[in-house]
Amino acid sequence: MTRSSISGGDRRFIQLVESHVDFIWRCLRRFGVSEGDVPDATQQVFIVAARKNDAIDIGSERQFLFRTAMRIASTQRRTRRRQREVSDEWLTDTADAGPGPDEHADESYRRRLLDQLLETLPLKLRAALVLIEIEELTMAEAAELLKVPAGTMASRLRRARNLFNRAAQELRAREGI
Repeated sequence: MTRSSISGGDRRFIQLVESHVDFIWRCLRRFGVSEGDVPDATQQVFIVAARKNDAIDIGSERQFLFRTAMRIASTQRRTRRRQREVSDEWLTDTADAGPGPDEHADESYRRRLLDQLLETLPLKLRAALVLIEIEELTMAEAAELLKVPAGTMASRLRRARNLFNRAAQELRAREGI
């Protein structure tokens, strides 16, 4: 199939995926989807988007994808809690030519701590913190993405930071970090 034979809707969907797949991947990971489930969850987000491609308003694609990712992450977390399986993420770690084992272990440890701390936050507060602190969106961009007033976003961010810092202090005390 050549580029010229692709319909307008298909072209729009391809652009949607190319523009937002990394963002959705990171958001799913930060919303508690296990590393091994992120590829499937990302695919689910874009399957929903493909089905509703014509109904997604131009200019609100990112908001649609983000809200869909939040719902899918929530479903994944509920499913994981019900299954009570032991995580096998350590089996998927592979060596690479990048950082050495110590750096990789430290980074992996820090990432697990961040995920653990984010997991303590309610989803709305976690969304605010992830978008502003991790994804580095502005307050206005995050508020627009979540379709909430700027004041609500500021309040959520303040509460998220307070809860996150409190959880981090408790973790430090418990772990002796």
